[in-house]
Amino acid sequence: MKRRFVLLAISAFGAMTGLAWVPSGLGEPKPQRIVVAGGDLTEIIFALDAGQRVVGVDTTSTWPERAKNLPRIGYVRRLSAEGVLSLDPDLLVAADDAGPAIALQQLRTAGVPVAQAPETERAGDVAAKIRFVGEVLGLEQEAAALAQRYAKDLSAVTAKVATLRQQPRVLFILSLQGNALLVGGKETSADEMIRLAGGRNVAAAVNGYKPMGREAILDLNPEVVLMMSHAASRLGGAERVLERPDLAPTAAGMNGRIVTMDGMRLLGFGPRTPAAVAELARALHPQAAAAAGL
Repeated sequence: MKRRFVLLAISAFGAMTGLAWVPSGLGEPKPQRIVVAGGDLTEIIFALDAGQRVVGVDTTSTWPERAKNLPRIGYVRRLSAEGVLSLDPDLLVAADDAGPAIALQQLRTAGVPVAQAPETERAGDVAAKIRFVGEVLGLEQEAAALAQRYAKDLSAVTAKVATLRQQPRVLFILSLQGNALLVGGKETSADEMIRLAGGRNVAAAVNGYKPMGREAILDLNPEVVLMMSHAASRLGGAERVLERPDLAPTAAGMNGRIVTMDGMRLLGFGPRTPAAVAELARALHPQAAAAAGL
């Protein structure tokens, strides 16, 4: 699995000028009008008590509640340079997969510094992402403290999960693709969260997010279905999901075991990840979790 722990300090004027953008913590004035493309980054900025400097966010920025009242710039992967520029920012902090590339280039050409976060594929990567945000905002000490707390909290939760003996079979469903369910296989954030919470991903034989037919799902016979709350709602709600012919005969369907969680909390890999792991562990191990101190 690819892992990047690289700070990408993007040029304020792009490749056209060849000038390197210097993070504010290295001598430049701290940015005061920040636009954020990435819900995890928004959460980190607010956790660093710098939310008052944010003037716009993307549609994945749903936490904390204060972020919901900020102007929206669209979806993180479908940004518009015009929309960002309308907020007169002095910095765009963007997820590693933010785009399209032409929009980011247009912003650099217009003189807006663009700082893209390191890729996050594991819960353990979040500390590096916190330090990245701290550097670009000139809050290195605060970020170091937050990263330390995060690592401590994650370690404490995973130590408790390690005491659980059972590993329920879990199927993560991302959405519906045609008539097939789109499930999360290995090398996905869903797979990582299931593992951290003491479950076993029954779709681990597939790579990434792939559609899976009825017979394959029945053969896997998951004990628990896991979904993002908004995805379950789009399919008619949790109960309706389990009534589907590809899920009703499974152990999960027959026992009514479906877990829904806020999407960014579950898969965003931000400061709330240790709490999300604990929440999922409690849902997967309703009896044993309390004894484990979760």
